[in-house]
Amino acid sequence: MKILIVEDELIPANYLKKVLLNEGYEVIGIAKRGDQAIALAKSEKPDLIFMDVMLQDKISGADAAVEIHYSNPNILIIFLTAFSDQEMIEFAVRSEAFAYLLKPYRDDEILATLQLAKAKIKARTFTPKVEPKEAKMIALVDGYSYHQALQRVFLNEKEIELGPKALQLIKLLCENKNITLEIDDIIQHLWDEPKSKQTLRSLIHRIRQMTSAELIQNVNKFGYRIGLK
Repeated sequence: MKILIVEDELIPANYLKKVLLNEGYEVIGIAKRGDQAIALAKSEKPDLIFMDVMLQDKISGADAAVEIHYSNPNILIIFLTAFSDQEMIEFAVRSEAFAYLLKPYRDDEILATLQLAKAKIKARTFTPKVEPKEAKMIALVDGYSYHQALQRVFLNEKEIELGPKALQLIKLLCENKNITLEIDDIIQHLWDEPKSKQTLRSLIHRIRQMTSAELIQNVNKFGYRIGLK
């Protein structure tokens, strides 16, 4: 894995780098500011970012994480924070952070989290072999399509990079393409725990920004359905 460290304190940054290098990971750099983190994420395309939430910068680590996630949902983000409060949890939800570590963190916590991240990346990059006759494509609005076997969204045969939660929602709607799913049912299926309707609306807004405004359609404030061709 290519790893970027975003931390404005030199001692914890170098300590984390040392732990990663000792385990054979590739550290592509250390960013001290939010704008540096965003630029490196775009140019170097790391697999994973350790992101300090409270950077001493006009762009906080939390804001940088959200922007990075919008531009490349495949980058896993692990927050580094000294706090575990509601605001921290909301930041993690907004950026779909993979995990967060509380400071001061221990070597075993870092390595255990990395093992989980490696497994997630491996599962995501595995592409099953599917014969053309077995491929079931669902034609969607504005030239988009959903490949049921691969569970991916395409536009004119080019895959659209969406986050795992976004793909999970699209899969659910495509599996029920001829009906409207109630909002509460969707939330329960996606998170299996209490979440606000705003959390779902934010997820749908991000999907529409990255695809089409008509891909996921609201039906009389009752629920949502997939936009079919």
